[in-house]
Parts: sequence; structure tokens; C-alpha cells
Amino acid sequence: MPQKVPLPCYLQSPPSAPHPRHSAAFSRSLRPCRPNGPPPAFASAEFPGSVPDIAQMPPRRRHRSVAGIDQDDLLDPDALADPDSSFYEINGIRVHHKVCTHEDSSDQSADSAITNADQNQIGLPIVLLHGFGSSVFSWTHIMRPLARIAGAKPINPYSMAFSVMATLAFIDQLGAKKAVLVGHSAGCLVAVEAYFEAPERVAALVLVAPAIFVPVFRRKGVKEYGVGEQEWQNKKDSNGSNLPTNPLNRIWGKFLELCLWIAGFLMNMIRAIGSIVRSLYCKAVVAVLRSSVGVRLVRLVMDKFGILAVRNAWYDPSKVTDHVIQGYTKPLRSRGWEMALLEYTISMIMDSISSSKVPVSERLSEISCPVLVVSGDTDRLVPRWNTERVARAIPGAGFEVIKNSGHLPQEERPEEFVSVVERFLRKAFGRPSEQEKLFQAAA
Repeated sequence: MPQKVPLPCYLQSPPSAPHPRHSAAFSRSLRPCRPNGPPPAFASAEFPGSVPDIAQMPPRRRHRSVAGIDQDDLLDPDALADPDSSFYEINGIRVHHKVCTHEDSSDQSADSAITNADQNQIGLPIVLLHGFGSSVFSWTHIMRPLARIAGAKPINPYSMAFSVMATLAFIDQLGAKKAVLVGHSAGCLVAVEAYFEAPERVAALVLVAPAIFVPVFRRKGVKEYGVGEQEWQNKKDSNGSNLPTNPLNRIWGKFLELCLWIAGFLMNMIRAIGSIVRSLYCKAVVAVLRSSVGVRLVRLVMDKFGILAVRNAWYDPSKVTDHVIQGYTKPLRSRGWEMALLEYTISMIMDSISSSKVPVSERLSEISCPVLVVSGDTDRLVPRWNTERVARAIPGAGFEVIKNSGHLPQEERPEEFVSVVERFLRKAFGRPSEQEKLFQAAA
């Protein structure tokens, strides 16, 4: 019985396959070749030079390269992005871009021909579009010099200008030509500013408890209230306060009045002093707010009065559930929330002292689109008389008061709130409700 010997590697090509009966002699006549060095990785102890089964051999990797780039080692776009890269999503497509402002263009190696460009800035952004097969890399050497010519400053993400831009961009994202903007409290400022920026994009405005007019606090004994203001003041004076009888609520009410008084005092002080002093004063305030003192202060205020503020924004604080509290305190879990709140405050201060911009409160008469102003009858943050003042300043604006609700009628009385808004929109755009259709059919 001939013994089968595994085929070793050969020094020369073997002859043609022999007849099966000569296989033993043929196998013994072959001289195996022992390669120098260690045995191959697939060799076994029993047959150190044997050829393994094809299934046991490691797959042979074929090296692919394009222009010197290994095509078997490709990365996602995010991993290839530079530190100054940004992505903007347009219709579901993420577009890579870079933004360079004149504040970033401090590179002294730039072309000396435009060293005096700061004196002739055009004040417009310059958009650079690269060619086929290229990228933003092709603009590397001229981005900063052109940024100095453009003179465009980056938009503060906490500013009103950015909020307006984001609102209009979101309307674009929806693919709509117009939209109805519904703002609440400080959000009403954004809605109105967006209207003034692009009135053709705003079909109607719904302003809920609009924080547009800064409350003016008068000395005791001075009776200079308007009709709505007098009614609210009488209601407050009837029991010494319009807050619930809980002592903590009274403390919060006094603290809130103090904060609003301080805010009004600072705004009036900033407007009253000269431009140079005003600039120095604002810089000092901003420096304090951006310091560790400002961070500790905002943490203290939010810790001691944050939840209490939510409860007092409601008509009936006892109905504020844990779910509501968790919803309002959730942003406090975000890293850097203190600085975001401080930067927003700083932005409001800087906007309020801008001499080149007319305050929104002085332009309300210019609004020509349909407007509905909504107030809670017991709003303690933006009193009803203050909200009615906004409605009177806008030509043709409707005014609705939702009873048994405070600063958040959309949360406390959602069904009544939706009914009020629906009635306004159907009237504004000529689409009768189902009840009106039934009434018309019966008539």
C-alpha cells in the first residue's frame, strides 16, 4: 500500500502528473525544499513545510491606491474635518464649509497690498465657491485677506439677530413662503423682529404675554395708571398682593419686583449717561457677568428661585406637577448653561443701548399683518395691562384674555388657548370653523 506524502514546495516545476500506481515512487523521488528562516505561519508541528488547505490560508489583501491614497483606509467626512470646519444641513444634505471673519484675520503673512483694508471694509459677507475636483483648501491663502475686506463680524448665537436669522432659516427649511409666528414672553420680541426683518415671510403674529414694554415702577402714592393698569393695581392692592398667601410666594414676589426694578433702573441709567461713559459702564457690567462672580450668581438665583419662579408663573401653583418641573429644569443638565444664560443677558443689554437700532416698542405701529395678543388674567410677570398696551399700539390687533391663567395660558388652559388662536386664524385667512359652517347652513 503506497504511503501518501504531502506535496512540499519545489525547486523546479514537477513533471506531468504520473499514473496513480507510480505515485509512491514519484513522491519518494522528490526532494523537499526547506526555506531558510522560521517556518511559515500556517506550518504545523507535524508537517513544518506542508501546504495548508485553501480554507486555512489567510486572505490575500489586494492593495488599492488612488493618487497615493490607500482606498482600503477611507474615513467619514466628519473624521476628515479640520478644527475650523463647519457643517450646515440643507434639505437633508450636510454641506461642509468654513467661516473666516476679520477678527480671525490676524495673520501678518497675508498680502501686504491690503494692510489698510480695514479702512475700506464693504460690510458684506464674501462667499467663495471652489471648482470641480477642488475643495475649500483652494481658498486657504486668501480667506483671511478677503475677510478683512468684507469686514463681516460673526453673529453672536445668543443675540436677537441670530434668533431672527434662525427663525427665517427654519421657515426656509420647512419649504414655506410664509409662516404664522407664535411667540411667548421674550419669544414675542423674536417674532416681531423677524417680521421687521422680512415682513413678506410672516403671515400673522400671535403674541402671548409679550415682554416688549419694560415695566415702569412708580413711587407709592402716585396714581398714574392706565385703565387696564389701574384695574390690575387695584386687584393687587386689595389684599396687599396678587400672589397666593404662601409666605414663600410673597418673598418671591418681592424678589421678582426687585429684579425687575433693578433691570429697569440699569436700562434707564444706560440710556441716560453719555456714550463714552455708557460704553465703559457696559464693559464693566459685561466683565462682571462673564467672571466667576457672574457664574456663581446665576447658579445661586436659579437654585433658590428657579422652581419657585415656575410655580408662580401659573395661576394655581398647586397644579405644577413634577413633570412640569422636570421639563423646565432639564436645560440645567446641559454643560455650560450658566454661560449661555449670561451671554443671552449680555446680548440683551448690548441690544438695548444700540443707538443705531430703534426699539421694537417704538415700531409696533408699523406692523400691518394680522396680530393677536393673548394674556392670562392673573399674569404676575407680564401683567394684563402691559399686554393690552401692546395690543393698543398695533393697528387692528386683537386682544384676548384667558381667565384663570397666569403667564403660561398655553399650558394652563390649552383647549381655550387653541380655540382662541384657531378663531383668530380662521378670521384672518377667511376659513370658517365647523360651528360657523353649521350656523351659515342653518341661516
